[in-house]
Amino acid sequence: MSGPVLIVVSGEPGSGKTTLAHALARELGCPAICRDEIREGVVRAGTPDPGMLHTFETFFEVLTVLARAGVTTVAEAAFQDKLWRPRLETLSGLIGIRVVRCTVRPEVSRDRIVQRMGHSANRAAHDDAGLLRKLEAGENTWQPITLPVPALTVDTTDGYSPGLAEIVAFSS
Repeated sequence: MSGPVLIVVSGEPGSGKTTLAHALARELGCPAICRDEIREGVVRAGTPDPGMLHTFETFFEVLTVLARAGVTTVAEAAFQDKLWRPRLETLSGLIGIRVVRCTVRPEVSRDRIVQRMGHSANRAAHDDAGLLRKLEAGENTWQPITLPVPALTVDTTDGYSPGLAEIVAFSS
């Protein structure tokens, strides 16, 4: 690596972001900071979080501390353009940013959401049932972030395409 980097793993719900973020962080030897995992900790602790503002602020505070410390970090969240881009632009003054955008076929995304609802008590912190209703109604629930930084699209339908080695090389 030529210097510290913030690798932003983004994508629509059920696109495999968290799985890829953790695999990428293991390969790079750096932390993975996942917005949903912060959310789950906030809910478990009983911390008030109207509109998920506390989760959002905590997520970016952690990323800012790591960027200022010069720590390469994998950051994972849906990263909706309107909400997230302004905060990422601020971080771009502290650290290089690369975006990894996960994509998946809609039926695979839906199946993953249904599967995780039944297998993780931590998912109670999220409205997966509401998300499924939106998906089934054909609502577009995700808009990719638009930053003038290097970006790589990864199809996670069946493994990773391009493969993990290529994603690591892009991220370094």
